[in-house]
Amino acid sequence: MIEREEAISENQEDLEFINSLRTLEFDIDENYDYVPTNIVFRLMSDILYYLIAYPILKVITKIVYDLKIEGKENVRYLEEGAVTVANHVLILDCAMVALACGDRKEHFTALADSFKIPFVRKLIKLLKAIPIPKDINNKKNFLKAIDNLLKEGELVHFYPEASLIPYCNKLRNFKNGAFDFSIRNNVPIVPMVFTFREPKGMRKLFKKKQDVTLKVLKPIYPEGKCLEILKEETFAEMGKNM
Repeated sequence: MIEREEAISENQEDLEFINSLRTLEFDIDENYDYVPTNIVFRLMSDILYYLIAYPILKVITKIVYDLKIEGKENVRYLEEGAVTVANHVLILDCAMVALACGDRKEHFTALADSFKIPFVRKLIKLLKAIPIPKDINNKKNFLKAIDNLLKEGELVHFYPEASLIPYCNKLRNFKNGAFDFSIRNNVPIVPMVFTFREPKGMRKLFKKKQDVTLKVLKPIYPEGKCLEILKEETFAEMGKNM
């Protein structure tokens, strides 16, 4: 019981820290450019993504989380676009998803609040983050941008649980968005599951929190399935692997 209370306290501290960083205004209007096509922006984005962020994050996630990734082939060798989904349980889980995808371009949908953090808003934009508009009137261009990416054979990541709860060890209810895009564009869902394990060897002497394994599961294709069935099948498959 004491360990559980300590874990809850630590998780609350993580969330409070994230919220404390959100100090800037960020509004999405009908002219917002979700996926910039400017050549200079795309060049800078690719340099930052592949040459700087990827190798640095690979080292950081190994040191901090002893990250292990299973099933990389289930996403790296897909020949079409796909919607990837995962449970949202770590501040850096988007980086881990990117590492699992290798040289496949992965775009990440994110809550608009993430773009209120100074400096980070610029960084995550370059790292292919796409804000989800709150105003229904501004969602037309958002939907179009995601559809175009999937039709072009790229990967788009969603957190169907919507909110981050650090180190949560059970699946929460899924929103519909990811599964709607899968059906609209006839592309597979690639489920990913974050699980936790106790540190071993020397790590257990200084590591309080658990280490991380990311499991990339086999694609689930939408043909002949309604949204609810696709969502339930994905939820069940992820649940079996937690």
